[in-house]
Amino acid sequence: MTNGTTPSSATAKRVVSLIASATEIVAALGHAHALVGRSHECDFPRDVERLPVLTAPRFEVSGTSEEIDGKVRALVDGGLSVYRVDEEALRALRPDVIVTQDHCDVCAVSLSDVEAAICAWTEAPARIVSLKPDSLADVYADIARVADALEAITAGKALIAAMKARFAAVAARVMSARRPRVAFIEWSKPLMAGGNWMPTLIEIAGGENLLGSAGRPSGVTTWDALREAAPEVIVVAPCGFTLAQTVSDVALLRAYPGWGDLTAVRAGEVYACDGNSYFNRPGPRLADSAEILAEILHPALVPPAHEGTAWRRLAS
Repeated sequence: MTNGTTPSSATAKRVVSLIASATEIVAALGHAHALVGRSHECDFPRDVERLPVLTAPRFEVSGTSEEIDGKVRALVDGGLSVYRVDEEALRALRPDVIVTQDHCDVCAVSLSDVEAAICAWTEAPARIVSLKPDSLADVYADIARVADALEAITAGKALIAAMKARFAAVAARVMSARRPRVAFIEWSKPLMAGGNWMPTLIEIAGGENLLGSAGRPSGVTTWDALREAAPEVIVVAPCGFTLAQTVSDVALLRAYPGWGDLTAVRAGEVYACDGNSYFNRPGPRLADSAEILAEILHPALVPPAHEGTAWRRLAS
């Protein structure tokens, strides 16, 4: 069922996107008009908010990173999926293409959730495109796969080329600058360091990445490991958190013993970011994410175009 069959090109595609990054990819390919349904997390471009919502979390998403972690663990330990899919509404939309993900069962509706939702369909199955990006190269590959499903291969190549050009422009701008040691915090409690594409973005933006590894999932780290790494800059962008939520959640980091003694903290080099819109969303706005990092790491070279909306410096 995962391979599916591609509807005739003579018929306009009907696309359901069940992951926010894919919704952005579809729109960036010039096919926003093809979207007929979305997930509860799909919020960009803003026009997609008019579409039917087909998913919902099984827990109350408010709270600190520690509280949310506890709610998610309780569901997983009980053998439940973190999200529910409205099977009847999905079927009624008659999608030709369903885009989902197989990267993280906690972050968004998973491939298995979608397969379970459509397993009883007797009509011609929709083509399922499941994204699983572990690196920046994987993000490019996912864009190409979505473009192929939409028969928009040329647009896909153009989008990838445009992203690469923006990354190259950032790298060129900071090439001669000293590289500060950077710790990217993707979750406050338990403490998690950014992996996957984040180390690559940090390198592009002129920083030296600490803790997380490129191409590997973000993982739990220890407070001792963070202290021993001695970061000169700390960037905090919890997965799924807006800028305001991140600023509030930093209270958990300040509660760690010796937080105020860290080099980055003493120097006033701790930054809160909108992880939900940028860093945690593997789509076109990863280019914006690299630009944001460059603004933070090299303010003398890169104007703060995103300050106040995507990031802010935190008081020590």
